[in-house]
Amino acid sequence: MSSGNGTRRKVSKLKHFNNMVASDPETQTEIDGLFSKIRTYVKPSNEEWCIPDPNVALRHPVEKHSRLQALKASLNAVKNQLSDKNVQVWHQHTNSTNRAGKVISAVRSAANAEICTQAWCKFFEILGVFDLIPEEALQNGELNTIHLCEAPGAFITALNHYIKTSESTRYCDWSWAANTLNPYHEANGGSTTIADDRLIANTLPWWFFGSDNTGNIMIQKHLLELQAFVANMRRVDLVTADGSFDCQENPDEQEALVASLHYCEATAALLLLSPGGSFVLKMFTLYEHSSICLLYLLNCCFRSVNVFKPSTSKAGNSEVYVVCLNYEAKEAVRPLLSKLIRNYGPHLADREALFPNSHVPQSFQRQHEEVCLYFHTLQVETITENLRLFEGMSAEQRQRLDHIRDCTAQEYLQRFQVSFLPRSRWISRNTVNPACCSVSAGRPLGQKKQTGSFNERRELQTLSWRERVERGCHATWIQRHSTETGGRGCMLEGPLSTCLVDSWYVIIGAALPAVINSPFCEGGLLNQLNEALKDTAVDWTCVPPCGSCHVVCTASIMSDVAGLCDFTADRDGNQKKRQCLVFGSRSVWGACESQFGNLVLTFSAEPSFPQRGCLTLHDGEPLYQEQLLGCVVFSLQTLNSGDALLLPVFSALTRVTAAVVLCLHVCFHSVTFRCPPPSGVVGTVLVCAGFSPEAAARILPVLTDVRNCMGQLRGGEGSGKDFLSGSDRQVLQFVPMEEVLTGGLTEFLWTMNSEIMQQKLHLLMQS
Repeated sequence: MSSGNGTRRKVSKLKHFNNMVASDPETQTEIDGLFSKIRTYVKPSNEEWCIPDPNVALRHPVEKHSRLQALKASLNAVKNQLSDKNVQVWHQHTNSTNRAGKVISAVRSAANAEICTQAWCKFFEILGVFDLIPEEALQNGELNTIHLCEAPGAFITALNHYIKTSESTRYCDWSWAANTLNPYHEANGGSTTIADDRLIANTLPWWFFGSDNTGNIMIQKHLLELQAFVANMRRVDLVTADGSFDCQENPDEQEALVASLHYCEATAALLLLSPGGSFVLKMFTLYEHSSICLLYLLNCCFRSVNVFKPSTSKAGNSEVYVVCLNYEAKEAVRPLLSKLIRNYGPHLADREALFPNSHVPQSFQRQHEEVCLYFHTLQVETITENLRLFEGMSAEQRQRLDHIRDCTAQEYLQRFQVSFLPRSRWISRNTVNPACCSVSAGRPLGQKKQTGSFNERRELQTLSWRERVERGCHATWIQRHSTETGGRGCMLEGPLSTCLVDSWYVIIGAALPAVINSPFCEGGLLNQLNEALKDTAVDWTCVPPCGSCHVVCTASIMSDVAGLCDFTADRDGNQKKRQCLVFGSRSVWGACESQFGNLVLTFSAEPSFPQRGCLTLHDGEPLYQEQLLGCVVFSLQTLNSGDALLLPVFSALTRVTAAVVLCLHVCFHSVTFRCPPPSGVVGTVLVCAGFSPEAAARILPVLTDVRNCMGQLRGGEGSGKDFLSGSDRQVLQFVPMEEVLTGGLTEFLWTMNSEIMQQKLHLLMQS
């Protein structure tokens, strides 16, 4: 085994920084240790390590390795001491004891880094320690990189910063592509999908989401589509893979839970990389047979394989980065790669072992055990120290810790030569998107926040959805009775003239099984509502109204419409009448006709309410979307200048319905909503006033085409498919997300959807 010395050309440079920060040798020794948590596999000179015969791959049962399983049990026993700790209090404590805890703020101050997160600092550190960029790329002045499971994009922005501020790379012509679970795909789960889209929203053409638009790299056809997506790259020099799942509810089995993802990431890297290329793979503990096989395969394919724990990776967690340099088995691995691709998918590491134990040399297994023991010892020591300090920390201990934290931050800046990068050289300032950097600014990102201890969260899972709502952070708000003010003060003022309608395009993907994710609402609230709607004991379609809620009346809405309309006088001094197109029943709205003489009400059928089996689809049910679009098309064809529209919508959680609201924003002087709706109205009412025929003329052809496309997909003319038997594809988007996320639309939708979900949960809690 090697500690990593000699694995890179930069080692001698870094010695220069020693003793520049800390004066006492003890502190400097501890800081040096933080930056040298590396273990490098050393290949035997007899070429014993070679790729096994593909015929033995994926044919044998998974095996257990007793010594590694003992390490796993030992580590889990230590981690289980944290089960009664409040996660927020514990994180606050471990942040204060983290020697590298001040690095991020120091980098932010010194570097002006784009998306400067812990991930940014970790990858910038990896770039500073290892020669990831192949010599050929430096000589040719052309660098091509691919980033898997990359949201929110900090590895990309760190690489950009490194390239732009490093002498050896600043003149490289850099191209990149990235993949991640699509944060805008409504069926992507909240526990696996990162909502932070600061970079994604501004660089969408560079992101690969696959033909079903999910971005799931564990789908076989997506792997082959990704290969085609990057086919314009002359060679691929670097692949990074930073994927994981949320395993905090089952932390003891984190390694096994993510094994198939790691196999898929590695398969993609071996397929895409050019000879001489580098691969960086985030892993965790390495105790399972799946990890042994994967690390052995990587050692057979790359000249150098290193397991590295960056100083900026919290020392108490299991995270490590496998850094593979100089891909030299591109041809030799092809037969095995073909077999991996044939078996590619979410269970690639679950069923059979990649290789039988007999085909993994003992010399490799001994080195691998040393690697595992080394990182096991580091992690156990850190957790044990944190537990001890949690009971009490003296003033002297706190003072010394703060000193080390200050010194570590300064050492990081010096070791890795962190330099300032002007905002003009950020990635999101150099895209073709004219709205770049305005997208998603100030938008709430809806990241999942954990509360309580692990034991308390486990207990919560045994409760009913009602009990969980009552204990949740939204409880007081959900139990609040409604007033008539819902929607007042929240308005889109138009007509919106900045839309690039000619650049709109339709995205078709896999039909949504449910809407469990949305950029237009708070994720925790949506999760609670979906859980409630799945309760078979409650039929949402028959939930009675709450007697204590003040439901807005139709006359109040009509009064608002009249106030928003412009009733200018004609030449004879008579006020012009305005048509108000109402999608709803005359029996509900008709009583208002006589009260507002200048408003002429015209009635039409509203979109069908989704049935019981489609409740968790919300506004994502294809037939509902087609009918809603039909209502808007009819409105744009029917209304005259200055007219008004009342359109009930079930919600606006999907990209399609959000785009419908955007189209109304383009065509009307004002768009607002009323929630809860009047008695007898199904859905929140969109109130649109001041129709603009000129704006509608731009939108109408697009909406007509989209509606026709929907009809064909669900079994309309020429498709040959019966909608009742279930179409496997639907329209997911027809307005680019860059436009949907720009301006005030997202805030409007966030407010409206919050009101809708609060009201539904309120009624379900009352029932």
